[in-house]
Amino acid sequence: MRVLIIEDDRRLANLIRTVLEEEHFGVDLAHDGNLGFDMALRGEYDIAIVDWMLPGRDGPSICRAIRSARLPIALLMLTARTQVEDRVAGLNSGADDYLVKPFSFDELIARLHALSRRFQDNTTDQWELRVGYLVMDLRAHTARRGEHTLELTKTEWTLLEYLMRHPRQVLPRQNILNYVWSYDSSVQITMVDVYISYLRTKLTVPGMKDPIQTERGIGYRLNVDDA
Repeated sequence: MRVLIIEDDRRLANLIRTVLEEEHFGVDLAHDGNLGFDMALRGEYDIAIVDWMLPGRDGPSICRAIRSARLPIALLMLTARTQVEDRVAGLNSGADDYLVKPFSFDELIARLHALSRRFQDNTTDQWELRVGYLVMDLRAHTARRGEHTLELTKTEWTLLEYLMRHPRQVLPRQNILNYVWSYDSSVQITMVDVYISYLRTKLTVPGMKDPIQTERGIGYRLNVDDA
């Protein structure tokens, strides 16, 4: 699951990221409302955690704009405001849930899981991705191809998850780079090819063909029928 945190309190944002990454969420940060909204528009996130008070563009404004753009993303608003009317205003702006500061990280994780159930993909199980003989258990953080267990690094896991969330689609290298390496400008686009090669090696199973198709000059496609 990919989460965007839009929070100008850098200490809090980094704490949330650390906790969520320990739970195997993919996390990106934005410390400015305008940047956060621009990142959300890329359509690469399942959930956005949005602070109410932000420089550039405030939380309710971000929520309204995201809803106007019809992005399929769950929105959790964070705020120190405790009045009922504030909660109502936050929810009316388009937020799906509302969490008052200070909060426990256990509650935050529980709310994110609850939101994910409401915005789950059309899979047989909300915690499972299946593409052909490829299966990822997002809760147990395990993956297999047929009966063969895949031992993946964190980067390989994120790469495979992205491919499995978009089967049959040609994914440009730049999109893959942005998703897997979280817009880290120091990472060169050639790393996409390197890690596709690593992943192909891990996916090699006797009797099964390579499920990853190269689209020359564009990117890669994960095929569904891989027997």
